[in-house]
Amino acid sequence: MKKLACLTLGLSLWLVGAAADDQPHGQTTAIPAEWSGKVTDAAQLPVERNEWGTLQWLCNGKLMPGAEQTVGLATILPGKQNPMHYHPNCEEVLYVIAGEGLQSYDGRTITLKAGMTIRIPAKVKHNLTNTGTEPLRTLVSFSSGNRKTVWQAGQPAK
Repeated sequence: MKKLACLTLGLSLWLVGAAADDQPHGQTTAIPAEWSGKVTDAAQLPVERNEWGTLQWLCNGKLMPGAEQTVGLATILPGKQNPMHYHPNCEEVLYVIAGEGLQSYDGRTITLKAGMTIRIPAKVKHNLTNTGTEPLRTLVSFSSGNRKTVWQAGQPAK
C-alpha cells in the first residue's frame, strides 16, 4: 500500500509539472469515453473557493469510483491560512509546489518551502499558513478515496 501511495504521489507530481508546462491553464483535453472514471482533466474539474484560498480535487471515490486515494491541489493566498483540522480516517501527504508557509502539526510548527514534503498521520490536528508573498501551491494526497475532515472551528466559509 505504501509503495502504491508513493508511486501515485510521484506520478501526480510529474503530471502536475507536465500539465503546467504543456498547456495553458483552462485549456481542456477530450478524454475518451472508455477512460471515464480513470482519467480527469483539472481544466474540467470544479475549484472550491474559500476566504483563504482554493481546493481542487483531482482524484477521489466520487470522481473515480473505487479509488482508494484522494489527490488534490490546494492553494493558500499570501497572509492566509486554512482552518485547523484533522482527518480521522486517513493520513495526508502534502508536497509544496511553490511558495512557503508555516505548517502546524499537533502543536508544533515547521517551515515548508517549494520541494518539501510532509506526512501527517490520521487524527493529527494541523493547518498551513502562507508566510510568503506569492500563493502557496501544494499537491495533497490522502490514503482514502473518501477523505473525512473534522474542522476545529466549524466548516470554513466559502
